[in-house]
Amino acid sequence: MSQTVTKEAAYSAGSVNKAWLRALERTATIHRAPDRLMSIVIDELAADFPSAPALLSDRESFSYQDLATRQNQYARWALSKGLGKGEVVCLLMPNRPEYLAIWLGLTSIGGVVVLLNTNLAGPSLSHCINVTGPKHLIVAAELRKQLNTAIPYLSEVPMIWTHGAYDETSQRIDLEIDLQDGCRLSTHEHRSTTIKDLALYVMTSGTTGLPKAAKISHARIVQWGQWFAGMMCIHPGDRIYNCLPMYHSIGGVLVPCASLAGGGSVVIREKFSASHFWSDVIRWDCTMFQYIGEFCRYLIHATTDSDASPHRVRMACGNGMAAEVWNEFQDKFRIPQVLEFYASTEGGVSLFNIEGKRGSIGRIPPYLAHRFSTELIVLDIEKRTPVRNEYGFCVRCPPNEIGEAIGKIVDGPSALGTRYEGYTDKQASDEKVLHDVFEAGDSWVRTGDLMRIDEKGFFYFVDRVGESFRWKGENVSTLEVSEAICRFAGVKYAAVYGVAIPATDGRAGMAALVTENELDLSSLRTHLVTHLPAYARPMFLRFCDGIEVTRTFKYSKRALVAQGYAPYATNDDIYFDDLQSGRYTKLDVSLYNRIQTGDIRL
Repeated sequence: MSQTVTKEAAYSAGSVNKAWLRALERTATIHRAPDRLMSIVIDELAADFPSAPALLSDRESFSYQDLATRQNQYARWALSKGLGKGEVVCLLMPNRPEYLAIWLGLTSIGGVVVLLNTNLAGPSLSHCINVTGPKHLIVAAELRKQLNTAIPYLSEVPMIWTHGAYDETSQRIDLEIDLQDGCRLSTHEHRSTTIKDLALYVMTSGTTGLPKAAKISHARIVQWGQWFAGMMCIHPGDRIYNCLPMYHSIGGVLVPCASLAGGGSVVIREKFSASHFWSDVIRWDCTMFQYIGEFCRYLIHATTDSDASPHRVRMACGNGMAAEVWNEFQDKFRIPQVLEFYASTEGGVSLFNIEGKRGSIGRIPPYLAHRFSTELIVLDIEKRTPVRNEYGFCVRCPPNEIGEAIGKIVDGPSALGTRYEGYTDKQASDEKVLHDVFEAGDSWVRTGDLMRIDEKGFFYFVDRVGESFRWKGENVSTLEVSEAICRFAGVKYAAVYGVAIPATDGRAGMAALVTENELDLSSLRTHLVTHLPAYARPMFLRFCDGIEVTRTFKYSKRALVAQGYAPYATNDDIYFDDLQSGRYTKLDVSLYNRIQTGDIRL
């Protein structure tokens, strides 16, 4: 089917309007059926299409009936253990179909499941467990040793259940689950759990301090699933490839729930692999896949168009695709449609780019302005606080001016998808909310993201509030600089950040680059002079063999920032933009010391 869909057809006015209409129709009546949780949707689909594939993987596969049976077994296990409504269970498990069955089942009877990051250990992992206060913890056998490193730091050790063989003393939850009845739950067993109840805690990345537990209600889960099923026009013949971490709201909630809500299938891979990506997509006959962050840039550099031939992919859906990657990715791999979107895990703001506008994260149609109240406000970058006018109100950004995105907090049945649900930490939740923004008494949630909006209403992501920095009295967007660098031939990746220099205000720009081969630095400098203002051009270039990325394909910059531009902190070559000579000069200890003492003009 996908090979006959052209980009023009995918982005026609008619198809765009139909996408919005489908999403609106699928979500319009959610509030009228408060007892219809996502687990109920699975039960209904199992009754209608019992043998249809639901979750597929090399490890295990579930039909819709298998998934319904498995989720109900977990629900009855929780009831047998006396898990009370609102009580917490932590889940530490790699990507696999069983993962979804676990949290669907436990939440169906009122339990709350914490999706733990499988990369954490020791104090970092214990923090995520401590802030949620679980009664039980389910851990995959292969991650049991990792969990053991966190146990000494726990304020209270929950009941630990191992999934799979670990040792003779471990309690095996998988063996107990097999003994449970998998038939559909009765109304009594559901304990009057409704869409208003809390279902999940998704841990934030901790970019502004330690990770926080974001609240996800059943209403948000159902809304996400039905909305994206409509936006992507998912039908029973669709298969979506998912190699994103399932402890993340995108890979673990949005993708599977959207596909299942539409009657489609999810192909689950434990981890992303560029070398196996297209062979997996072709082998499983996938029609869609989900991306995030620098995912698509990696595929451009790590795979060829022949690797992707032939495929049936009709759509790539995700967020974070850079503007300079968009066309090359779509053309190289013959992807008919890219659906870029923006959504805050905590709620408050969501945007959708149905039109395929390159680089945009979305546009709000005028007829839906009442449903999606998103504004950009002028921000003091250094203080990270909104600018207020003489009346004490925030100032809206005019077109193409950069500001922080905020969303109006609205209660009511029509606000399920965008309402703000906050964190377990009340102070952290309150700090995200602005009051008296445009009028006395109104409340808006801060996203912490800088954006701009053009004259036609398209939004563009600029940077995280904490990522941008000031140099020479100007605000520098790390994303803007990175995109400019990556447009130079031979640059594969670029991570941009600010570094402190003694006796100077603000932070100077620095870029860590991964290249295909040795670059002509003179030509690169000319390119950056042409495409960036003087204050935004990186003062330091660091050439690396690779840049660490997180499981959600964002550059991990902490180590880079900590090492700064000191030549003795790394074996990588570092170059300094010498303004007097007008060229990049290799940084050695002597030059570094001259910069440190202020002997070099900056």
